[in-house]
Amino acid sequence: MQRHVHGGGPMSLALRFPAGADTDTLRLLADLAGEPTGGALVVGDERIAEFLVAFGRRLLAPALARRWPELGSLGFFLRRGEIAKAVASVAEQPGALRFPQGLIFHVPPANVDTIFVYSWALAALAGNRNMVRISARSAGAAEAVLDALNATLADAHPAVRDTQRMVTYGRDDAVTTALSAACDLRVVWGGDDSVQRLRTYPLRPAARDLTFPDRSSYSVLSAAAWRDAPAAARRAVAEGLYNDVYWFDQAACASPRGLFWVGPAEVVDPAQDELIAEIAAVVATRAPAVDASMAVQKQVSAYGLAAEGDATRVRFVGNAVAAIELARPEAVPQHWLGTGTFAYARIDRLTDLVPLLERRDQTITHYGFDRAALVEFARALGGRGVDRFVPVGQALAFAPVWDGYDLLREFTRLVTVTMT
Repeated sequence: MQRHVHGGGPMSLALRFPAGADTDTLRLLADLAGEPTGGALVVGDERIAEFLVAFGRRLLAPALARRWPELGSLGFFLRRGEIAKAVASVAEQPGALRFPQGLIFHVPPANVDTIFVYSWALAALAGNRNMVRISARSAGAAEAVLDALNATLADAHPAVRDTQRMVTYGRDDAVTTALSAACDLRVVWGGDDSVQRLRTYPLRPAARDLTFPDRSSYSVLSAAAWRDAPAAARRAVAEGLYNDVYWFDQAACASPRGLFWVGPAEVVDPAQDELIAEIAAVVATRAPAVDASMAVQKQVSAYGLAAEGDATRVRFVGNAVAAIELARPEAVPQHWLGTGTFAYARIDRLTDLVPLLERRDQTITHYGFDRAALVEFARALGGRGVDRFVPVGQALAFAPVWDGYDLLREFTRLVTVTMT
C-alpha cells in the first residue's frame, strides 16, 4: 500500500467547522483536549441538543430543501422530538451510569456527502468530542451543510465550538496516524478498501473501530398489490423508488441495486412495464442531471450483463432510466451499474431470497407486504443478512440504528455501580 508521508513539520488542515484559519494536528488535538465552556459534555447534553435543533431548522428552509432534498430528511432527523426520543433510548438505569466514549474520529465517504452529519450529530449528542475528516471531493450538499453549521454556530453555546471539529486534508500518513492514535473510537464509512486502509493506522489499545464497509440493498414488490393499486398509489411507489435510487447517484449502500417482484409471471410482466413507465414519468418531472458519461456507464453495465448471460432483456428510457430483466434472481448485481439502473427478477415468495442474501446485504425496501410476511422473511434470514426493512421511498432515511448498530449505544459507555 502506498503511503503519503508529509515531511517538514505538521501538515496544514483546512478547518471547515468551526470555519477558521488552517490548523495542524497538534493544535487540533490540544484545542479539543481543553475543558469546554460550562463543563464537560454529558450524554444528551442540552447545549449540543439546542445547536442540533437550530441547525436542523436551517436545513428545513424551503429553498435549501428544494435544491437538496436529502437535506430535508436530515433536518427532519434533527427535530426536537426525534432528538429527545434518541436520548431516551440510552437513559441511565439503576446501577448503570452512561458516559461519552471521549474523542471520536469520523472518516466518512465522499460519494454520500451528507452521511457524516448523521454520524457526527449522534456522537455529539452522546457527549463526545469529535473530529470529522471531510473529503476534498465533497461538494454540493456537503458545502451547504457546512455553511448551515457555521451559520448556526453564531448563536450556539461556546461548548459546541470547544468540542467539535471538521477538517479537510489530503492523504497523509502522519495526520491520519496522529488522529487515529488520539481517538477513543474511530468511525469509518466507505468501501471495503477504505476500511482496510484505515485499519493499517494503529489505535490505542483501549480504542476500537466502528466500520461501515461495502453493502448492497434491494427492493421487494408484490405484483398482486401493484395490480390492485389505484393510480395514485402506483405513482407514490415510483416517486419513492426515484428518491431511493437517484439521490446520491444510486451509490449509497442503502440504494437498491435490484428489484424482486413476488408473484406469477403473468402478473409480474405487465407490472414491471407499468412501473418503468411510472418511473420515467417521475424522471421527466424531476429532470435529474444525467451527463454523457453516466449514460455510457449504464449502457456498458446493461449490455455487459447481457453478454455474460445474466440479462435477457435490456431497455432504456432516454439517458436516465435503464431496465434490465435478469435471467435468474441469482444474477442480481451487487456492484454499482450507474444511476437510474433497475435490474429486476421474479420470485414466487419472499423466502425464496433467503439463500441469495448474505452479510453484506443491508436494506430491503418493500411494497405490498404486511408486517407478518416481513417478520417471517427476517426470521428466515436469522440475522445473517439484511439489517433493515423499510417501505419503498425510505431507503435513505437515516435512523439511530444503522447497519445493525445502535449508534448512540456505540458512542457511549456504561459504568456499573454494584452494592453488596
